[in-house]
Amino acid sequence: MQVLRSFEQNNAALVGWGVRVLLLSSEGEAGPTGRRLASLGGRVDVADELFAALSEVIDDPAGYGLLVIDCDAAKVGGLDAAQRAVQMLGDVAQRVPVILVSSECREQRFPADRSAPVLLRGPLSAVSLKVGFEHALRERFMYRAA
Repeated sequence: MQVLRSFEQNNAALVGWGVRVLLLSSEGEAGPTGRRLASLGGRVDVADELFAALSEVIDDPAGYGLLVIDCDAAKVGGLDAAQRAVQMLGDVAQRVPVILVSSECREQRFPADRSAPVLLRGPLSAVSLKVGFEHALRERFMYRAA
């Protein structure tokens, strides 16, 4: 199998090449968050209901490399409700990193604890998503560098 790319495509920007991402958003792949995740190299699956997304990640934690919850575009009940939902993931949160995007977020957080979600302030910029994406997947990059 051969993969072709044009020279105009910035390969350095594809930090998440091949990572399967579950995006919880009512805007779907065509929304700004879905487009930006795909531009970073992620393979984006979309869910539009919180408990369906959690169930999908819990049932197949090895199938996803990242869970992104857009609190503003999804009907989750705000940032606090999304944080409670992440706590419901339990041990799965150790294996599947989580990014929460919300306009309620006062300051962005990039926790050292892998089970704690990365918090990004909405509306989401391409730069903050790239930094959050790299931070959430930092262990994946360390293994590739070794």
